[in-house]
Amino acid sequence: MSNARWKFGIATALAILPASMAAAQEAGGPDPLSALCRGGQSNASICLSATLPAATLQTLQSWMSPDVGAAWRAGYKGQGVTITIVDDFSSTSKFSGNFGIGTQTQRHGEWTREEASMVAPLATIRSKDFSTSSSVALSPGLNVLNLSYGMYANAGYSPNQIGWSAEEASIISYATRGTAVVSKAAGNDAVAVGGVTSGQQDYLDLALVGKASAIFVGALNSNGTPSNKASMAWYSNIAGSNQAVQSHFLVVGVTGDKTGLYGTSFAAPIVAGYAAIVGSKFTKATPTQITNQLLNTARTDTLANYSASVYGKGEASLSRALAPLSIK
Repeated sequence: MSNARWKFGIATALAILPASMAAAQEAGGPDPLSALCRGGQSNASICLSATLPAATLQTLQSWMSPDVGAAWRAGYKGQGVTITIVDDFSSTSKFSGNFGIGTQTQRHGEWTREEASMVAPLATIRSKDFSTSSSVALSPGLNVLNLSYGMYANAGYSPNQIGWSAEEASIISYATRGTAVVSKAAGNDAVAVGGVTSGQQDYLDLALVGKASAIFVGALNSNGTPSNKASMAWYSNIAGSNQAVQSHFLVVGVTGDKTGLYGTSFAAPIVAGYAAIVGSKFTKATPTQITNQLLNTARTDTLANYSASVYGKGEASLSRALAPLSIK
């Protein structure tokens, strides 16, 4: 199959859930960010600071894990790391939500960009509109890529049969060679990663299976604790029986009841932010080392009825990932 350009960031599985299925609603109205942010500006920190005080961007919000606040107090906020959000920054499709800084109506990419920038407020956040086909450029230092979208086509092909554009080919190459951490939303079809839904598969998921620095991210219905265990969100894809997926699968809480935003689209940017925070402590670590640190320090005691086939490695634990003096 050639010319793989089927992206569905908002209308299908990896976007927020339709309003009939969840609390998030599609809405029109003006873009609440300033003109500086429109058209996919490259740095979300600049965009957000145009309308919000710096202190707001570094305020622990109720949807965040308390681990984020602990990391910030220790001085780790993503500095020195670049997060590139590959997403929709140009369509007319917008929807409303609230990450604790007031209700906004934004494009899908503007939402995922804002979320990553709030988790890792000192990271450099860059935007790459997924309607283009050019390669994703890397910056000096540690790079993290966030993919809150899927690429669906009829089931039955192998990823090697796909005629990838330069954009996805570069992403797959970075994950294969371990030159960027790739945080990939697992999907909202309530199947195993790579599974068939209505006769279709997400071939970007399939292409990233077994890649050194790729992480699939599923959504929990809350941030878990040992005394108040979290469960998989009903819509979230799970790890499944493939051990290559299980070993690179993490889950985090997506508290749509607080933000109005549901879906694994909003799980992946949390892990992207965590990777940047971990990278701001372990400044000499490679993307693969950062990936493995997040995977190998995940918690299972915060999850109801833990099974690797559901939760993979478990719930991402920023505090455990930051605990060592050094990583290998």
